[in-house]
Amino acid sequence: MSHHLSRRQILHLATASAAGLGLAACGGGGTGGDQKGADGDSGRITVWSWTTAAEALRGVVPSFERDNPGITVDVQDLGNPAIWDKITVGLASGGKGLADVLHIGVDYLPGYLQKFPQGLADLSRLGADRHKDAFAQGLWPTVLGEDGAVRALPWEVNPLGLFYRHDYFEKAGVDPASLTSWDDLIEAGPRIRAAGGAQLLGLDKPGTAQDMDFFQSLMLLQGAFYFDAEGRITLASPAAVQALTVIKRLNDAGLVADTAGEGTWKRLVGQGKLATAPYPAWAIEYLATKFPAQKGKWRVMASPAAVPGGGRSAIVNSTYLTVSATSPRRKAAWRFVEYALTKPAEINRMFASGGVFPALKTAYDDPKFSAPHPFYGGQRVLRSFVDSLGAGAAATNFTGDYSRALKLAADAQTQVLLKGADPAAVLKAAAERLAQQTGRQQAA
Repeated sequence: MSHHLSRRQILHLATASAAGLGLAACGGGGTGGDQKGADGDSGRITVWSWTTAAEALRGVVPSFERDNPGITVDVQDLGNPAIWDKITVGLASGGKGLADVLHIGVDYLPGYLQKFPQGLADLSRLGADRHKDAFAQGLWPTVLGEDGAVRALPWEVNPLGLFYRHDYFEKAGVDPASLTSWDDLIEAGPRIRAAGGAQLLGLDKPGTAQDMDFFQSLMLLQGAFYFDAEGRITLASPAAVQALTVIKRLNDAGLVADTAGEGTWKRLVGQGKLATAPYPAWAIEYLATKFPAQKGKWRVMASPAAVPGGGRSAIVNSTYLTVSATSPRRKAAWRFVEYALTKPAEINRMFASGGVFPALKTAYDDPKFSAPHPFYGGQRVLRSFVDSLGAGAAATNFTGDYSRALKLAADAQTQVLLKGADPAAVLKAAAERLAQQTGRQQAA
């Protein structure tokens, strides 16, 4: 979905005023939330979301209200990043002013659970545990609070793929099936560039928008992230060094276009100047909608491995619905969350309207997930992403210090892209600064 483009680019700006949630946590911690709300099971509930996701949720409301008389739903589009500021401020003030249902991204949910452990309702108490095995592997640990209670349900999941210009590859005589690692793609890059006049991919080299999705995906393909499962810092790990080394090799070979500046990436794609887009499932409809003139020119393949012989599947982001602990109608709010996210018909209605790739596994039984897509030359692109999810993925520990890690990693990447710095050296320095800022230990 296009809203991920905006969210990733402005993530740090949205949390800077709260110093990575640290300042907000000093405002009271949002403790005691479950004691402040009530378990009303009727009345009007409000839902906070943003852009196309909010519109998709509105599509569920008529059937939900029909099947749940006595409950009415008001879905509010707060915009992005305004929603993060409002949720953060609301949790910091003990839950005052929050909606009953909150739409939260994986880049924020762990921090909220750590800083405001009682700010989100205990959904285990309302029966959420019965859905533990209903969602794509790797998502469930994210919904658990430190007390082991379920605090949210997964909505959207985004498995990684590589979108590529089929016409450029074909003209260059490059067989996509032969590209099993980024080493292979770097080797083929000059031929692809010569054939299509396009660089391989685009990155915001100065880091004006903290363009770290590609770096993160290369880490996730290796089963790593900024933090390990215990919350120790892994920003200087071999996986991180390998990820940044791949980026340096691409840049040194002249295969990376600079996408700094608003709208640059979109403009380059529209001009046919980028040969690949290493993006997750939300980009299926984004590319088809934004670049209709390129119909038939794009295809999708499994992401090349970050290391030869390595894994080729990863979940790069996800979003969740949760209930505010201070809601006076927690049961009614939970009924809406459960209705929207565990019924295949409803989740697929939202998918059709807004492109939110569902986390619910039974949703994939719908024939649409095996249907050919005309924009991609009849390729069954949805099925390729479903198959990628079937390979499984480990849970990613974003922690409450993700925004700090993101900023330091972005600075390191900029040094590599603009100054040719050594990846291992800049990541070592970044990891040391992150340890100083957070008090976390570095993993061995």
